[in-house]
Amino acid sequence: MKHFSKILILILLVVTSCKTNKNITDTSRIATISTKKIINNHYNNNFHQQTVYAKLNAKYRGKRMSASVSIKLRLEKDKTIWMSATKLGIPLAKIKITPNRVLYYEKLKRTYFDGDFSLLSKWLGIELDYEKVQNILLGQAVLNLKKGRYNSIISENSYQLSPKKNNELFGILFFMNPDNFKLDKQEIRYLKKQQLLSVSYPKYNDIRGEQFPKNINIRAIDNKNLTTINIEYRSVEFNKKLTFPFSIPKGYKEISLK
Repeated sequence: MKHFSKILILILLVVTSCKTNKNITDTSRIATISTKKIINNHYNNNFHQQTVYAKLNAKYRGKRMSASVSIKLRLEKDKTIWMSATKLGIPLAKIKITPNRVLYYEKLKRTYFDGDFSLLSKWLGIELDYEKVQNILLGQAVLNLKKGRYNSIISENSYQLSPKKNNELFGILFFMNPDNFKLDKQEIRYLKKQQLLSVSYPKYNDIRGEQFPKNINIRAIDNKNLTTINIEYRSVEFNKKLTFPFSIPKGYKEISLK
């Protein structure tokens, strides 16, 4: 059951999606523009709303088991991410993330976690913080592209950005959609640990003029072990007044994710 606790945390932390066919763009019609302009256009199309209220369906598949849950998401930009997971209407778990704290409990084994991102980062194989989790949810690059130097080419019907200076231990690629300059995909590789995290966005919905992910696909490879989580946004509303109720039930046991 320890593995199920990790599965719920992974699902709640890294929201992903069902497989959806991506619209194919004719590469020959993609304009050749500067890397600087690609990056500027990406941030010009950043998420501009203050809050998100959404309902999701999530499917997990790993080496040892698979699971499906329903999730309610509440997000206040740069402040709080809150999720509640249920299965067939039965509450399973809650998580509340702020820039400095991660709170989580699950009902099946009556366990909880209260700490920072360090243990979660170690288990997931990538350095996580609040901004990275939020950016994954919103279709934004996990790194600040304006602080680095990148090359760009046209690849896989997208603008592909890669660092100008190679890192022997760490590699990252960004694929920008030529229509809305949101992410089509971002890939992070840790060569020494043989780890790969791939987050792709095959479809966006236009919601009140905001390009918001409809689907996000995540593949995590650790050595030869493949984990996928598939979540689809069923409904999304912006700028509702939100609350983030969270209290760890009495009698629950603190868990370690080591």
